[in-house]
Amino acid sequence: MARVPVVRIDGILVATVQDELHDRDALRLQEDIAARLEQGGAHGVLIDLSAAETVDSFLGRLLHDVATSARLLGAETVVVGIQPAVAITLVELGLELRGVRTALTAEKGFAVLNRRSRA
Repeated sequence: MARVPVVRIDGILVATVQDELHDRDALRLQEDIAARLEQGGAHGVLIDLSAAETVDSFLGRLLHDVATSARLLGAETVVVGIQPAVAITLVELGLELRGVRTALTAEKGFAVLNRRSRA
């Protein structure tokens, strides 16, 4: 089982998915992010999916749930690095990821989260 590390950088929790996520790994990631947000001090969550080549409906719903939980705990979520094939799959599955902001790169994701925290 691959655990996704969650690190804090300047008030933003960063989770970089390095392998394909299995359901248990994805649930652990959701729990880890919620626990870190509960500790306080983070205003954003950045999830980097650039290494993920596939996303199923479970992971799509989980991303939505992470964003919803984060918002309830006072943080915004940005998902970065979605590959074109993953984007097509999400559309074909009818997953809109409402409440989940996206950006092409981690740098752009940080910019989005930092702008939102200053507003």
